[in-house]
Amino acid sequence: MSGQDEQKPIGVGLIGFGTIGTGVVKVLRDNAEVIEQRLGSRLRLVRIADLDLDTDRGVDLSGIVFDADASALIADPDVQIVIELIGGYDVPRKFILEAFAAGKHVVTANKALLALHGREIFGAAASASVEVAFEAAVGGGIPVLRSLREGLAANQIETVLGILNGTTNYVLTEMESTGEDFDVVLKRAQELGYAEADPTFDVEGIDAAHKLALMTTMAFGAEITFEDIPTTGIRGLLPIDFELAAQFGYRIKLLGIAKCHRSEDGQERIEARVQPTLVRDSSLLAKVDGAMNAVLVIGNAVGPTLYYGAGAGEMPTASAVVGDLMEIAREIRRGGSGPVPPLSYFPEQIGPKPFVPDAELSGRHYLRISVKDQPGLLGRVTSLLGDEAVAVETAMVRSANGSDSIILLTGVAAEDGMQRAIVRIVELDEVTEMPRVIRIEEEA
Repeated sequence: MSGQDEQKPIGVGLIGFGTIGTGVVKVLRDNAEVIEQRLGSRLRLVRIADLDLDTDRGVDLSGIVFDADASALIADPDVQIVIELIGGYDVPRKFILEAFAAGKHVVTANKALLALHGREIFGAAASASVEVAFEAAVGGGIPVLRSLREGLAANQIETVLGILNGTTNYVLTEMESTGEDFDVVLKRAQELGYAEADPTFDVEGIDAAHKLALMTTMAFGAEITFEDIPTTGIRGLLPIDFELAAQFGYRIKLLGIAKCHRSEDGQERIEARVQPTLVRDSSLLAKVDGAMNAVLVIGNAVGPTLYYGAGAGEMPTASAVVGDLMEIAREIRRGGSGPVPPLSYFPEQIGPKPFVPDAELSGRHYLRISVKDQPGLLGRVTSLLGDEAVAVETAMVRSANGSDSIILLTGVAAEDGMQRAIVRIVELDEVTEMPRVIRIEEEA
């Protein structure tokens, strides 16, 4: 390749000109000099496609074609890399597959699409001999996916624990610090722009499950979708839960948890879940507050590593998108496809892996049981737990807002025994609602 060819700009097309797309334009403009120094070529934004052609994004679009025709952008011979930032499922899937068919590389931040249709997307990219990059899909500007794919590639990954959603972490932090109810804090989060008008994906843990599905595949080579991951959100947590967690030396975080259980004969089984979790207040994850994200990855050679930073927002996410652009641009300059498979494993090495059954999982738990206080009820509850081999380490009755709650901390117990005990406890006439059960994650 001649020196003149090496300096030829690499053309980029952007589909989706919302908050993150605007950030991408800013990064490409503001950091053009350092990008060219590190890349050896310019990244030239050739075209932008978006249905909203009227809103002023506050960025200079001189020299850029801006219209609503995404297919024309994909077909443009000057566009070598397509960025998809529109979100959702069907429409971005169509454009990404269209880009592959046209021989274009793709950068996306669409974790929902990859978590649901990843097998098709990655297979189509491999068939077309093009790259698909998605660092911004998990953790915003935190380079955790690149670390799983490259920096930790020599390790057998044992555990991934992550605070993967800034909205829920903000809500939990505020509930703890103010003592306010969930609905009050969520409304404030919406007013401040930390939560969407419809926060369902965030507060029900679905967004975190999307991200955990991608990381589980990259960490363990397990073919998994977010629908396979048991998921519990943060609705139903009360101020008393945070008060008591602090009293016991814990904080409550919504964690995405994935572990690989390896037997002596080399068989691998997966444990994956998203749920509110008690973590020791002295741990690193416990200190992650507000809208920040953090991921703890434990490898058998490197030990624990922690990745911390802004998990969302215009500029952090744009930073990851442009980083992916640069990585693909380097491969274009080299004249070949990337040496590292996007999911860390080659496609033929990724396949279904069995989940660890509940009967083989165990742990400690926090229980809050709303009751009509009756003499002897605490003893009956602890007896029901004992019948299922769930030992109680701490027990108390607390009154708040005119109602009583039995609060319990258990010893290490099998998950299936805990579930059976909960079924029996719910059948008690004095129990007024489904008990709140929060696992304690000592590894965090």
